[in-house]
Amino acid sequence: MARVLVPLAQGCEELEAVTIVDLLRRAGIEVVTAGLDAKPVRAARGTVLMPDTTLDAALETGYDMIVLPGGLPGADHLRDDPRIIDLVRRMHEADRYTAAICAAPRVLAEAGLLDNRRATSYPGSIDVGAIPGIDYVEDAVVTDGKVVTSRGPGTAMDFALELVGLLAGQAKRDEVEAPLLRP
Repeated sequence: MARVLVPLAQGCEELEAVTIVDLLRRAGIEVVTAGLDAKPVRAARGTVLMPDTTLDAALETGYDMIVLPGGLPGADHLRDDPRIIDLVRRMHEADRYTAAICAAPRVLAEAGLLDNRRATSYPGSIDVGAIPGIDYVEDAVVTDGKVVTSRGPGTAMDFALELVGLLAGQAKRDEVEAPLLRP
């Protein structure tokens, strides 16, 4: 079974974080949520999230994918945490999936993972001109190799279902999506 790490920073976008965790778990994928510290996470709209563990404890285990929820200032907290930058670089070097939604692609940009890639983000959240060779598009979800990016809260379900498909296959994605009654 695949293992996924979802770091939760103060000020993250709760709709994105909860949707990612929920749909991956519906697919039977093991998801570990990790706070940057031991405190409960107060998300961007005031919802309090209780991470499963701390980032330091979570880093003692390996993962098949790391998924970064966006929101501000959550994405900035992720970008400014050297443990996160180091982790996404190590995941990339190990040919593991790195995924980010909304403002969180700025973390992947900071780590150099968007160089010469096709990607998307929340409008204005990354400095496209500062990323060498980026092919920036406005698609809901963009997968380029093992780097997955998405636009924002409204694309969270599409993003999470893409992640399910990548980790568990199209049949599992279809199985998870069917009871959601999406239009």
